[in-house]
Amino acid sequence: MTEEDNVSGADAPAPSEIAAKPHAYEREEMRLAMRAILMTPLMSPDHDEFGLVRRHAKSLQEFLRRETGWDLRVSPNGARLRKIPADFQDGTRGIPDFDRRRYAIFCLVCAILNGSQAQIMLQHLGEKLTLAASDEALTARGFVLKLTSRSERQDLVTVLRTLLTLGVLQRVDGDEDKYVAEQSTEVLYDINRWLLNEVITAVRGPSTGIRDAISTDERVEWLAKETVFDNEDARRTAMRHHLSRRLLDDPVIYFADLDKETHSYLATQRGLMAARLCDAIEMSAEQRMEGVALVDERCQMTDLKMGGDGTIGHITLLVAEYLSQKHIRARRDTYELAAYSAITDIEDFVRSCIPTHGSHWRKEAREPGAERWLAQEALERLEKLKLVGKDGERVFPLPAIARFALGTPKVSKPARTRAYR
Repeated sequence: MTEEDNVSGADAPAPSEIAAKPHAYEREEMRLAMRAILMTPLMSPDHDEFGLVRRHAKSLQEFLRRETGWDLRVSPNGARLRKIPADFQDGTRGIPDFDRRRYAIFCLVCAILNGSQAQIMLQHLGEKLTLAASDEALTARGFVLKLTSRSERQDLVTVLRTLLTLGVLQRVDGDEDKYVAEQSTEVLYDINRWLLNEVITAVRGPSTGIRDAISTDERVEWLAKETVFDNEDARRTAMRHHLSRRLLDDPVIYFADLDKETHSYLATQRGLMAARLCDAIEMSAEQRMEGVALVDERCQMTDLKMGGDGTIGHITLLVAEYLSQKHIRARRDTYELAAYSAITDIEDFVRSCIPTHGSHWRKEAREPGAERWLAQEALERLEKLKLVGKDGERVFPLPAIARFALGTPKVSKPARTRAYR
């Protein structure tokens, strides 16, 4: 034994340190699993973190049920966090590039898959889909789908690729792009029936007790609204669950958006609530006079990043800086909470940016009239991030946009250095 091999007792790790290492490793695994299931609430077995979610299923279920009231189901075929939205009227959420028509096709496709075998051919699916779309209840509302045009087949392919991303379908053979170009092309899919059955997270079944007379918004709320017992403890628990869901799901909670009772509860409990959630998912809390937000310094816990790459990302940052300066001036000079801007003013601003920044943008963004759709996309992104609000043809900045205001640059003189010979 050499002198280097002879480790003294003082240098050896303490038993408590050795025991703490497995605990720290397990805690880190738990956080990774929590972040993964929050970002991918419908998770297939192919997901990189699915093994961690299964391993820590019991702890995840207990925490999520206690803090949010959400139910987590885990099986060898997948995992489903049954997230119930805190705000049923939030129109900024949804599957990207989906409109009402594609959502209708999505529902019809899921219904067809539910009655199919373990595999299905795209041609067979298309035949059943056109038959289902001919129902009088749909045609009476103007829904027509024959799959004879390229645009109709593109809508179907967009829905199928969404189901592929969710893991509900797995492509065995074929190419959807060829089907869009030529309807006779075949594609074969496997169906993950467990994930298919978990697509809907409604509290009540869609076909149970819905009256035709109620509006779409009332219909959605009826499907997903949970029953709260009429006692003080149950109401406070429901309020805590509501706020925890918004902290995890929304970019920011503004006190101005809350009723008096909920505002009072959050004002007194936000420190403890934010600390528990931040510890579980490794985020930090920003508590301001106007509201509360959970911030992920790694920029992973979001499905929409501020700015981002490309032309739209750059224009979004420019519009945010423009509106933030208006917001700051309004609060400083007139003590107003918001400075309204007409959408045409935003379009004019985008147009004014072309001489300075247009060389960095893609070609179509520099064409005459492009400022309209560029401003629209930038404002839609800012609205989803709760940085602006809309009131008809006007927009107004919300408090969190102030973080994107550029400060006055300070130029410092370089320090003098003495040359030595």
